[in-house]
Amino acid sequence: MRGPEQMFQQGEAALRSGDLDEGERDFKAVLAFDPNSAGAYANLGVIYMRRKQWQPALDTLQKASALAPQVAGIRLNIGLVHYRQAAYAAAIPPFESVVRDVPTSEQARHLLGLCYFFTEHYVEAASTLEPLWATQSNDLNYLYVLGIAAHKANRDDLGQSALGRMVEVGENSAELHLFLGKAHLNREEYDEAIAELEQAAKIDGKLPFVRFNLGLAYLKKQNLDAARAEFLKDAAIEPDLADNYDQLGLIAYLQQHDTQAEESLRKALQLNSNLTSAHFELARVYQRDGKFAAALSEADAALKFSPNNQPLHYLRGQVLKRLGRGAEAQAEMKIASDLYESSLNKRQKEFESGPLPNPEVAREPK
Repeated sequence: MRGPEQMFQQGEAALRSGDLDEGERDFKAVLAFDPNSAGAYANLGVIYMRRKQWQPALDTLQKASALAPQVAGIRLNIGLVHYRQAAYAAAIPPFESVVRDVPTSEQARHLLGLCYFFTEHYVEAASTLEPLWATQSNDLNYLYVLGIAAHKANRDDLGQSALGRMVEVGENSAELHLFLGKAHLNREEYDEAIAELEQAAKIDGKLPFVRFNLGLAYLKKQNLDAARAEFLKDAAIEPDLADNYDQLGLIAYLQQHDTQAEESLRKALQLNSNLTSAHFELARVYQRDGKFAAALSEADAALKFSPNNQPLHYLRGQVLKRLGRGAEAQAEMKIASDLYESSLNKRQKEFESGPLPNPEVAREPK
């Protein structure tokens, strides 16, 4: 009969060889002998991560971390589980703890900087990413994020340094023009963005995210047909990118093609259930179609990921009013009013006027 130590070693061997089913059986057998084996829980978490079974991965990794709070690698994996689901705010605390305990971990620092960037904490993003310059300044993705974060944090010298280095490293490549186009998009320079992105497409017509960002530029210029064409082109290149279907759903909603909007938004949520904007747009579709219970469900789903979003609370208040839940509707409208007055979302007239989606920079750093 195998002992727990032998089972653990066999589980590790199975994990290294990619036999996830065997590894899962071995580590579960270890836990039957020793329910407090942090290593068995941690390895089960890795197995579930590889299968993209995010909730079981999170559950087992949190058990491992509770049993071995000193092991930074477990907390790093907890952050990665959140990151890979685009739950960037939830990923920040575990990544922060790793950077605090292991300040030499470039992976944790880079991922933390990206999470700050995606959650619009630009000062923190710039200060977190800047120390990586020595090892990452040949990476266009890193330079783009650092440059935009520095610009938005009013650190113009750092932003210009990142932009200059990006041009130097990029050498007129399609990738360089992609990131230059995205930089113009962030500065609301839409014609300049289109020129750069078209140049990228001319150099490499199959480069991912070029057509997506062209779609964003045309959408900002309110050219809905041109935007739709670009998102469809990018979807042909990247069929698993939820953001394309999210934007196609928005355009269909704006053009009052509600059946098409629902189809696109459902596809987006099938690919990324955490996509707040897709839940929001779907709620608006159902609201317009008089499906108020469904609209409320989608608004509630969106609020889980963006609890301080003023337009979401306003929409929820409208839907509650139509459902005859007057007191709750009044409470939601009060929340929406308070959020607007506190300037948490004052710059947003509509949900889609928030930060640009950045799927091209969400790839995990190597």
